[in-house]
Amino acid sequence: MTSTGHRSVFTQIERSVLSPPDGTQPSLTVHIGPRAVLLSPQESRSALYGPLRHAGLGAAVWRQAATEALKEPRNGDGAGRLLVVWLAIPGLYRTLHRILRNWQWIGQSDLEAEAVVAVLAALDAADPDAQDTGGRLIKEAVNRMWAYAKRVTREIPAVDIGAVAEARNATIPQEERPRPRQGWEVHITPPTHREGLYATLRFAEPRPCQDGRRTGTRLPDLVYRARRHEEADLIGTLVLRPAGARR
Repeated sequence: MTSTGHRSVFTQIERSVLSPPDGTQPSLTVHIGPRAVLLSPQESRSALYGPLRHAGLGAAVWRQAATEALKEPRNGDGAGRLLVVWLAIPGLYRTLHRILRNWQWIGQSDLEAEAVVAVLAALDAADPDAQDTGGRLIKEAVNRMWAYAKRVTREIPAVDIGAVAEARNATIPQEERPRPRQGWEVHITPPTHREGLYATLRFAEPRPCQDGRRTGTRLPDLVYRARRHEEADLIGTLVLRPAGARR
């Protein structure tokens, strides 16, 4: 079995299934023809993914696991539903690790949580007697993980995280930090009330020169274009000063 770390959601689910507080693991009684077979969680998973897996036995495992999970009361301990999620996890590893390799800034626990939610949602709508019940649960979880990854990659800009963290944790006083020569600074001061901005944002642009003479800068235009619309809410005050000027 693939390890995903002690902080992962999958690992916590495995611990809950294999080492429950009362020490009693859940079991499944599956029917293969006229025979009834009692399977432990490990034996159930082996029937689905092991080297000697059997399609008929695997279908019976999914059918019984889904049936028992759907019969659980909503205010119960959810052991049956947790077992279904645990049985689906091996079918999610390939997609999980592929996404984490492609986008290393995506949180593994968040991605696993999305998969768990998808399995549970699909379980609520599942027909245990339908064909390929387990495959449908896994497919829903895989689709949700990809959807989450694509959404997060659109939300998070590709920036130098190390540089941002270093700048944020810098102990050099603001007044002593290097300033661009002959430049301008834009200061955005938040309002006193709690809504809106909570910090001062600073933007600096070197003042360009041509043939030893100062030329125009885009910052005044930037300040002008950054003004709020007259009907918009005030989020702060923006001031343009020469670099190094007293506030």
